[in-house]
Amino acid sequence: MKQTDNLQKLTIAMPKGRIFEEAVGFLQEAGLQITSDLAESRKLIIPVPETNLQFILAKPTDVATYVEYGVADVGVVGKDVLLEEERDVYELLDLQIGYCRMMVAGLPGWKPTESPRVASKYPKIASRYFREQGQQVEVIKLNGSVELAPIIGLADRIVDIVSTGQTLRENGLIELEHICEITTRLIANRASYRMKSEAVDDIAQKFLQVIPRNQK
Repeated sequence: MKQTDNLQKLTIAMPKGRIFEEAVGFLQEAGLQITSDLAESRKLIIPVPETNLQFILAKPTDVATYVEYGVADVGVVGKDVLLEEERDVYELLDLQIGYCRMMVAGLPGWKPTESPRVASKYPKIASRYFREQGQQVEVIKLNGSVELAPIIGLADRIVDIVSTGQTLRENGLIELEHICEITTRLIANRASYRMKSEAVDDIAQKFLQVIPRNQK
């Protein structure tokens, strides 16, 4: 009998794309029989019966919502989403993938103004950061291309995640202040953590087996 035969079925919410591929790679490396073509599927719900796992593929910003409301037992999600969405979930592990930085950026030579405005896809993170700095700013929520805001005069600064900084440089912006480091986390629904503790612990241990080998 396989070890997984004794475990309860787990539903895992994951974002499509590179993070999903890396997370599945971790599980394969830990010994789970998951086919390599899983990431190429166009399905949004992918059962893997031989492992007692079922994957839900979602937008990154929705993963924590699925986990909080219990339609997924665990999830793989960026720390940026957890900080912005403030969902009531357990944060189990730092998977140490998807590294980037949450930064304040703007045009070179930026100087404070009387009515400072900040544009961001992350209005809660931005508001919280400037409040902690003792600065009063107006935060404007944008859903994309926040780099435009300082260029066209909508805002004098932006708050966004930065990986290589190439997009900032190409648009004439520079990094001004560092807010926090961002990596991908394994999270769990609170009820699932109690009711399916053995299965949740098992999947967490499988990730732990391979995380040290993948550290930068």
